[in-house]
Amino acid sequence: MKYNTLNGTDLEVSEICLGTMTWGRQNSESEGFEQMDYAFDQGINFLDTAELYPVPTLPELYGDTEKIIGNWLAKNGKRDELVIATKIAGKAPFTKHIRTTGFTPEGIAEAIDLSLQRLKTDYIDLYQLHWPTRNTNFFGKRDYPDEAFKTDEWKDNIYEVLTELGKQIAAGKIRNIGLSNETPWGVMRFIEEHKRDASLPKIATVQNPYSLLNRLYEIGLSEVSHRENVGLLPYSPLGFGVLSGKYLGGKSPEGARVTLFPNYSRYSGPIATKATEAYHEIAQKHGLSLPQMSLAYLRTKPFVTSTIIGATSMEQLKENVESASLVLSEEVIAAIEEAHNTYPNPAP
Repeated sequence: MKYNTLNGTDLEVSEICLGTMTWGRQNSESEGFEQMDYAFDQGINFLDTAELYPVPTLPELYGDTEKIIGNWLAKNGKRDELVIATKIAGKAPFTKHIRTTGFTPEGIAEAIDLSLQRLKTDYIDLYQLHWPTRNTNFFGKRDYPDEAFKTDEWKDNIYEVLTELGKQIAAGKIRNIGLSNETPWGVMRFIEEHKRDASLPKIATVQNPYSLLNRLYEIGLSEVSHRENVGLLPYSPLGFGVLSGKYLGGKSPEGARVTLFPNYSRYSGPIATKATEAYHEIAQKHGLSLPQMSLAYLRTKPFVTSTIIGATSMEQLKENVESASLVLSEEVIAAIEEAHNTYPNPAP
């Protein structure tokens, strides 16, 4: 396992980060423990979770994924050997059971304290804002409807948010901050406030979707990463498992995520399916595993700090972790770029 420095910090994180959002719904606590044991033994020192998890959300399951991680940490005492990231839920229809106020100083302080309790730790290494609280075209939307501007009630409170996060850092409860599902404008607004007032914390990372089926990060945010030293933590690097190839041919494997939750169709449209078929052919031609090829490609990008993988079975997890040692040839990369030119960003 190789390691990168978490942007602008002194933390070293594994190139693969273990995602956890299925624990507590698709995966039991014992299965979560098994995944963490295996990942740790393979050199993965980076865990990502959120107060909202598990997903799909249910009010009665709120915070259960953090509780599973906390119980594992209490059992093995490995907290100081790990980098733990979690998130505060933004204002969205599916977060009403958590809060309806968006990001306020009181809400941030309460959310951090509750996450610390569930995680059974004194500090969080990376604390992320899960979504913008303003109207924008995040989370699977390709276009930005004009109506979004007309109905947006958001008032710019980014200075206020950073001030509260700075207080939480000073108190030792969190150490670094990041964003998730953000746009270039949003990331730069947070960076501008830090530049105006250096006492405010600087954004270290952005956690956005990024995969062979969705390379939209390259259009604007990659330049922000390069010029402002903000790292990408790609989530859904296999597009809800679509890039495993298990749904090809119209298959619906029992227990698979898209089978269980058919509304998770973001990466399953007709053009995305054709793109997946093209990538599958490339992998087969070169004797590669499609998911391993898909994950290894992301590591070729200099703006990627650590790729967040998730699995519901140990078989999937082992295959994904093994991708850490795969180095793609120039021929494979060229074939991937050719397929991307044919099917650019088929899943927003």
